[in-house]
Amino acid sequence: MSRSAFLNTPVVGVEDGSFRKSITPKALLAAVLFKRLKIESVQIMKITVDGLNATQNLVKTLRAWTFRAVILGGVSFAGFNIIDPTIVYEEFGKPVIVISRTKPDNKAVKRALQHHFEDWQIRWAVFEKLGLIHTVLVLVNEPPSLC
Repeated sequence: MSRSAFLNTPVVGVEDGSFRKSITPKALLAAVLFKRLKIESVQIMKITVDGLNATQNLVKTLRAWTFRAVILGGVSFAGFNIIDPTIVYEEFGKPVIVISRTKPDNKAVKRALQHHFEDWQIRWAVFEKLGLIHTVLVLVNEPPSLC
């Protein structure tokens, strides 16, 4: 695929906003549709801090758009409100890419889930379904390369 073809591909980016659990039970989740590297549309939704409604809210939002891929800024949003990339993929048949700036410590995540949530197994099941982690090196003016 040529670089110009990639630049013209409509892609959705998803990230949450900051929150203080002690102040508000809700946090913002933003879905941004990019076309030609420009913002085409933005949808902001409220999700429950440490809830289980992020996946369904994202799926509902994505139904209004035509896109080729979804990029998630992790799988945990608003604390441990988990977006299940498998459900998003199954609903739309489009690639879902999960980005993390640092390698996740899944043992610590599992311990935290077990300690704080009675339904920890539901949340942990999403992490277990994730594929292999790949490191990508991105340099200015060069295409990304797998490490």
